[in-house]
Amino acid sequence: METTRWKLTNDAKIDAEAIHSAAELLLNGETVAFPTETVYGLGADATNEAAVAKIFQAKGRPQDNPLIAHVDSSAQLWRIVDYAPEYVEKLIEALSPGPVTYVLPSNGTCASNVTANLSTIAVRIPDHPAAQQLLQTCNIPIAAPSANISGRPSPTAAAHVWEDLQGKIAGLLDGGPTGVGVESTVIDCTQDIPIILRPGGVTREQLESLTGKAIIDPALAGEAAAPKSPGMKYRHYSPDVPLWLVEGNTEKLQQIISAEQHKGKRVGLLASTDTAAQLQADAKLSLGRDASEIAANLYESLRHFKSGEVDVIICEAIPQTGIGEAVMNRLKKAASMHLTE
Repeated sequence: METTRWKLTNDAKIDAEAIHSAAELLLNGETVAFPTETVYGLGADATNEAAVAKIFQAKGRPQDNPLIAHVDSSAQLWRIVDYAPEYVEKLIEALSPGPVTYVLPSNGTCASNVTANLSTIAVRIPDHPAAQQLLQTCNIPIAAPSANISGRPSPTAAAHVWEDLQGKIAGLLDGGPTGVGVESTVIDCTQDIPIILRPGGVTREQLESLTGKAIIDPALAGEAAAPKSPGMKYRHYSPDVPLWLVEGNTEKLQQIISAEQHKGKRVGLLASTDTAAQLQADAKLSLGRDASEIAANLYESLRHFKSGEVDVIICEAIPQTGIGEAVMNRLKKAASMHLTE
């Protein structure tokens, strides 16, 4: 399959033509990758089961892993769900468009392979001009997981999508780098209290300020149950070489690096700007100065070290507060080993 790539230029006429062409492909049952404020998504018509099946095929994604339906507005959201607790309207008004996904009872409008045959559907309103224009042009819900090979780090640049999916999808809208860097927060809104199924761009503190209480699903790290949301069951975000997530001070990090070097291994380091400056490794990369920068740089950084360049990546853990909770969720899933204090 030939993949058409459109470079968005901020020229209204050129971009409108590209988005119209991408929308035509989607309406004809094809797959198109597009930028959102979190990561690039791989889209297909959420009401077309055969089109949605092409997402799973291109990504190599397990069939029991549900997808997120993207819509352009709250009006379109209410057209694909059955009902919602009162607090959902307050969340939508405050947080959407934005990096938050609501899990709500489905009314059956979307195909069964979008929901993995569950009675609920995950739906969000993305806050990115290209995504908004595409959704408005199509005027249908678009199912869109991250536009990468399943298990790889999510794509925050068009180059990542091209690397993983060129020749496997019909189109790619290249809108440059994304902003937030980690995926949306997924909230189970079928109960009286919102339950966080996946931490992301909207923090637990933000949710609690709006609803009074929000809880983390105790099964968040579990592997046994059928996943109610994307990102709950399977290993994700894996770099090319083993990644060790290390909790501890700079002395502990340096001890681990030196011990692996003594064994003849080439060690790559991922750490905050301050920590990286204090440590010695064969290769190192700063993740950023704070949790927000680390989130924005995370997936690019996980793709940085290639097999053959280093043998192991040592990665510094960060505090699990604010968006740091989402960063650590992704790092734990990416890590082949998690060393705690």
